[in-house]
Amino acid sequence: MLIETTHFILDLARTQMPRDFIIVLDFGSQYAHLIAKRLRHLGFYTEIHAPATDRTALGNVRGLVLSGGPASVFAEEAPAFNPDLLNLDVPILGLCYGHQLVAREFGGVIENTGTGEFGKTRLHAVAESPLWEGVTFPSQVWMSHQDSVTECPPEFQAIAETTPGQLTALQHQQRPVFTLQFHPEVTDSEGGTTMLGNFARLCKVRSRWSMETFIAETTLRIQEEVGDRKVLMFLSGGVDSSVAFALLVKALGTERVHGLCIDNGFMRKHESEQIMACYRKLGYTNVEARDYSATFLTAVSGMTDPQAKRAAVGAAFIQMHDRFLQELDLRPEEWMLGQGTLYPDIIESGGTEHANVIKSHHNRVQEVVDLMASGQVVEPLKDLYKDEVRQVGKLLDLPETLVWRHPFPGPGLSINVLCTNGNKDFPEQTATAKAVRTCLNDPEARANVLPVRSVGVQGDQRTYTPPAVLWNTPRDWDWLEDTSIRITNTVRSVNRVVLALDRQGGLAPEVQALDFLIREAYCTKDRLDLLRDADALATQALERNGLMREIFQLLVILLPISRNGKGDSVVLRPVVSEDVMTAQFARLDWNLLDSLTTELLELPGVDTVFYDVSHKPPATFGWE
Repeated sequence: MLIETTHFILDLARTQMPRDFIIVLDFGSQYAHLIAKRLRHLGFYTEIHAPATDRTALGNVRGLVLSGGPASVFAEEAPAFNPDLLNLDVPILGLCYGHQLVAREFGGVIENTGTGEFGKTRLHAVAESPLWEGVTFPSQVWMSHQDSVTECPPEFQAIAETTPGQLTALQHQQRPVFTLQFHPEVTDSEGGTTMLGNFARLCKVRSRWSMETFIAETTLRIQEEVGDRKVLMFLSGGVDSSVAFALLVKALGTERVHGLCIDNGFMRKHESEQIMACYRKLGYTNVEARDYSATFLTAVSGMTDPQAKRAAVGAAFIQMHDRFLQELDLRPEEWMLGQGTLYPDIIESGGTEHANVIKSHHNRVQEVVDLMASGQVVEPLKDLYKDEVRQVGKLLDLPETLVWRHPFPGPGLSINVLCTNGNKDFPEQTATAKAVRTCLNDPEARANVLPVRSVGVQGDQRTYTPPAVLWNTPRDWDWLEDTSIRITNTVRSVNRVVLALDRQGGLAPEVQALDFLIREAYCTKDRLDLLRDADALATQALERNGLMREIFQLLVILLPISRNGKGDSVVLRPVVSEDVMTAQFARLDWNLLDSLTTELLELPGVDTVFYDVSHKPPATFGWE
């Protein structure tokens, strides 16, 4: 059935029939492309355009969505915008930055009130709207903003609020123009998909979209991009690279696609052997393995900056690409580089015009960008998200064990090993710790700040700050979630909150302070081996409890801190997500945590176990 559908859609694509569509204006939001994805999943064809686009170039546009973005609407660096687009005779929806921009263009007032909103909150309807059809209130929505609309524009009315008087959602009283401060496109906004569907139906778009359409059109695109060349594809064994490889083989045939599994020294325990066994079982005869771990370990030796480390790993992959071609005496000009890049990789790397760099991915380092500029890179999945990739994998008949494998990026465990030169100068630590305790409104609050930094995303901007740590708290996930949100919303210099555990799930009551010393530590084989053991224990705990499908990804992070300044500590970071763009921390069973914490603390060199209780935003999945 898929083959027949593919042939039909390929014929349709070749005829280049005109389509009508909804346009998403990309102001650099981490979620701009996600808006298009949600609309596509509802069956509506959607395109992404620059916000300064000339309205005469838009063709059969049926609706307009303005995305969020990292800038402030009144900042000099705000993206150029063509206000004439708001005169289009189509439904218009402004989201986050788009909410503020539309409000300003129609005469409203935007201000930075000093308090942002990040992550989960509750939305209350205050007026009827076609957007609310089928939505139950109060409704959970997801926020990520610093500025706010403080004065409603003329001819608009407020239709929802998160707190009394907050202008969270607006609606024009004569035209189909709507604005929402929150992000309905993320799965954590419970009624978000319904709201987007209600808006799309107002647009009356005829052209349809499906994953079968994607496979057919991508097959054609691959054939056109590659031409008569061949493709060398790095395989990590993860779903992204495996699905991209399968799609390349479908489009070009086995003889023109070669898979290379590299052991870079950053793999999980026994992972390299398991990956090759999986590909052999699938019948792929065009895959082989190489151990280049010594080269990769040398590449990151002595590094502490996470961006520099990611760049070094990415550069090493390109060096191994060239080395492998030389080993096989192949002509480089005849071989393209295949990558399993997804859209979240691109947007977090600042891959659109107005996007902020959150963290540089190995598949977007300068060496890769240079190859892309010369037309030597093919990326079949670059417009997709993780859940869509899994759909493609199923349609390509890949096994469930591979399609549902936990994400594992190319740099592997190297970006889960935090490194430091031992510098103890964290001038903001004392002030931030005081701000955290003040936020909790409890002078005896057992809270502090760790002497390391982690990456976060707040208001579509990258942050790099010390995380707050709590101990001796109630064993209550709701309390921990509320406290984490309160801290990160109030204390701008904190993007992440962790809970300290011991064998009983919390530090002993007599402990009144939790002070950690940082030590000099780098990404070495010894630390990687310790992390491999810790990661294996955590993964086995999920497997024993049947949680591998429920948990989207389990990250285990190694921190160069301890109470005696000589060891390391471990962070458990299991998250629940659909597409990587947003996530909630997983609420594991406390008995499971007690048992796992005991096992981890028995590993030589592990001082303390932390549990990350941060959503994305304001934190990212990983710490680097």
